[in-house]
Amino acid sequence: MVVLNKIYTRTGDAGETALGNGDRVAKHSMRVTAYGTVDETNATVGLARLHAEGEMDARLAAIQNDLFDLGADLCRPDMEKDAEAPYPVLRMVDSQVARLEAEIDAMNTALNPLRSFILPGGSPLSAYLHLCRTVSRRAERLSVELSTVESVNPAAVKYLNRLSDWFFVAARTANGGGTDDVLWVPGANR
Repeated sequence: MVVLNKIYTRTGDAGETALGNGDRVAKHSMRVTAYGTVDETNATVGLARLHAEGEMDARLAAIQNDLFDLGADLCRPDMEKDAEAPYPVLRMVDSQVARLEAEIDAMNTALNPLRSFILPGGSPLSAYLHLCRTVSRRAERLSVELSTVESVNPAAVKYLNRLSDWFFVAARTANGGGTDDVLWVPGANR
């Protein structure tokens, strides 16, 4: 369990931070940017939860927990050295991806097929879920970019890819099952 007795440490005052394996890197490193954007995604989920109830809120709470798992995964490079760590290393696993897929499928069965692109909006919950979607897409792009130069757990990238799809379908669900979606009208303001 994590114990935080002191919030500020002054160890980052020179523009560096510690990764999960203790290595010090620049705060603007690609890895820190990737897991920082995962943290930003988590904050947007917190905003969405202000408007969620019941099962939707429970699913969003599970996603928030997963996003902390994902941040822990991304902040620790060198997956091949996991066995050498003095504690079990937390990594994303395919069952977390499978859970998102099952939830997407369950929500999607109640939705009418799309006949147009939709604009982010409608209900407050839907609007926030679209914000979650776009921030999670950015986290995915950054994680994929990181994977071109450093080791990244493939399950972490898969999770982010499914997560943005989950947010899209959940946003439609929050818009009266898609009936209150705001449809894009191409060229409407020409």
